Amino acid sequence: MIETPRQFDGAGALSLPGRILRALHVDVPLMIGIAALCGVGLIVLYSADGGNVARVQSQLFRIGVAFGGMLVLCQIPPHFLRSWSPWLFGGGVVLLLLVAFVGDEGKGAQRWLDLGVIRFQPSELMKLAMPMVIAAYLHTRALPPRPRELVVLAALIAVPSVTIARQPDLGTSLLVASSGLFVVFLAGVRLRVVFGFGALAAAAAPLLWLSMKDYQKSRVLTFLNPERDPLGAGYHTIQSKIAIGSGGVFGKGWLNSTQAQLEFLPESSTDFIFAVIGEEFGLVGLLVVLVLYLFVLGRCLFIAVEAQDTYARLLAGGLALTFFVYVFVNTGMVTGLLPVVGVPLPLISYGGTSMVTLMAGFGILQAIHTHRKLLGQ
Repeated sequence: MIETPRQFDGAGALSLPGRILRALHVDVPLMIGIAALCGVGLIVLYSADGGNVARVQSQLFRIGVAFGGMLVLCQIPPHFLRSWSPWLFGGGVVLLLLVAFVGDEGKGAQRWLDLGVIRFQPSELMKLAMPMVIAAYLHTRALPPRPRELVVLAALIAVPSVTIARQPDLGTSLLVASSGLFVVFLAGVRLRVVFGFGALAAAAAPLLWLSMKDYQKSRVLTFLNPERDPLGAGYHTIQSKIAIGSGGVFGKGWLNSTQAQLEFLPESSTDFIFAVIGEEFGLVGLLVVLVLYLFVLGRCLFIAVEAQDTYARLLAGGLALTFFVYVFVNTGMVTGLLPVVGVPLPLISYGGTSMVTLMAGFGILQAIHTHRKLLGQ
């Protein structure tokens, strides 16, 4: 049965807000969690950017656009998403190949396509297309997947992931690959297969190291020992840990982030905004944010469990775990537990591209949940 907000009037019928939410196919608990995180992001952004109202207004506009896109996707039944998954994936691969030949270059990487009206990264599209096509492929097949099917799945994951890594964009490449691998894992792949691929990945690590760019190698070495280059590659990590540590348990208070205000902390409004939260609101503030993320993640996993067919269940689970990777990688990067890979803090960091991608994923999740039908129909 479709779950909708049970907002009844005195006569027992759904009230007007309840009818509107049901018509929009909105999942209220998930929307509350998303709105809370976006609100936290706007509050912290104002402080991190030195009270820049224009910056906050720009982010608010981006959130509005992303919310609009999410509501559009909420209206699309899952079987339409399934039928379009191969076409979306194929179009994304074509766009990635176009980037390799005619893409715009910026900051030493060729990742963007300029269509005149809009300039965007096709790799962001693959964060959604990857789990969608893997789930669609497995939908009509017996689970767990057999060896020959695993070969096909490996090829589907490898082609866009390797193409993105060559731009170079190792962080996004790993996110795209993980979004596909999560769906395969949720399909019930046997543990011996998982450990086998893990062993192959470990054996291939030297080859990966040889293929990495110099700045990527520097990030790994800096992760192992940030103090080896405190004013260069290790600067971000060191300043981030100083900011979090100086916040203590309760923080210095809103607008009192010295590391961000005095510009010691680079990328304070984007990739390292988690450090600003730690400095201003302390350990308590960080825990509140993490609890909000756990609430959203838990709701996403609940939607996956409640899904009624293989495609919806695998896609919802893959999107939920991909969202978890975003949070895990960013917080680990900011606290020095992972190398710096340029992954924003979801729904909080300043930016439009990742916001639209995340909201689109949440729109798909809500479509899966609110378009469920009675089993007898």
